[in-house]
Amino acid sequence: MKKTLKAALCAALACAMLAGCGSAPSSTAPASGSGSTGGSASTASDAPEYERATVRVAYMPNMGSGSSLITGIEMGYFDEVGLDVELTQFQGGPAEIAAMASGDIDIAQIGHGAHALCIEGQAKIFALDLLGVSDEVLANTERGIETVADLKGKTIASTAGTSAEIVLDLVLGTAGLTTDDVTVVEMDANGCVSAMISGQIDACATWAPSTTTIKEQMGDKCVSLGSNGDFVDTVTFPGSFVATEKYASEHEDILVRFTQALMKAQDYRAANIEQVCEWLAKEIEADPETILATKDSGEWLTGEFLVGALADGTIEQYYDSQQQVFVDSGRIPEKVPVSDYVLFDVMQKAADAYTAAKS
Repeated sequence: MKKTLKAALCAALACAMLAGCGSAPSSTAPASGSGSTGGSASTASDAPEYERATVRVAYMPNMGSGSSLITGIEMGYFDEVGLDVELTQFQGGPAEIAAMASGDIDIAQIGHGAHALCIEGQAKIFALDLLGVSDEVLANTERGIETVADLKGKTIASTAGTSAEIVLDLVLGTAGLTTDDVTVVEMDANGCVSAMISGQIDACATWAPSTTTIKEQMGDKCVSLGSNGDFVDTVTFPGSFVATEKYASEHEDILVRFTQALMKAQDYRAANIEQVCEWLAKEIEADPETILATKDSGEWLTGEFLVGALADGTIEQYYDSQQQVFVDSGRIPEKVPVSDYVLFDVMQKAADAYTAAKS
């Protein structure tokens, strides 16, 4: 069965105007929580009994957004905690958050850029998924572009409100440029691919696997001018799971169970990344080799790491550092307490359940 959100698109685009919407969501078949390949639900007599629930989850068709979800489904981890996960694809985090606001989606996995909307109160973060390193600024050398300075006066495609937009700002800054020195046009990740290959634009800022496809198709005509990997010493680019404040307050137990399963999925993902690439490629109907080429597009955090990072304040530091990027770029006027929009209580309950299940 295919799930479509045509009706939600209008609301999604309207709600996300301030942050810049992603493109229209495309649908994928709801994925059974039982999984088709991996582990089965716990059968121990002392295993917790859960009230069955269905969770509608938005994600983007790439490893950074979909890898832990696909792993949790394939390995049966969501099924173990009584959750059936239905997936719907989007092309950008702001549109995902807008779809949650309209009630068409329960949970979303977002990249760095859309976190600004959480800081502004549009959603609550309840789980840290990974640190992204897949965003990149690519340029067409046939347009006389060899360095960042050569971008001055050029036309660059990007998706507003995403991590790629932030990386574009950072990369331009290395040459003393800002977006006032270039012409930025709005395009989703798919649009960036076709526009770059066809020569409609001079450069683009987007993420894997779109960057992989562009470089493969353009060959020597494409040059990489920078990525978020160039700024990891000073900036973190978290990918997180979010929900609206209303959903979080009414369904905290579901968020805790979802995060507990997610932490197991993160452990498996980190140890079996190539297998996860195969699963994701099948889910999004992409070329397996293209997805495999993006296996290093994230710092794949584990459940064990997250337990410690929550306890010693590392997770809070990640989000605090992220806020500073938004302040420096003018995206938000000033920093706010991280606890205003990050549900540390949900993270802690999930960490406790994860740890207990392992002991």
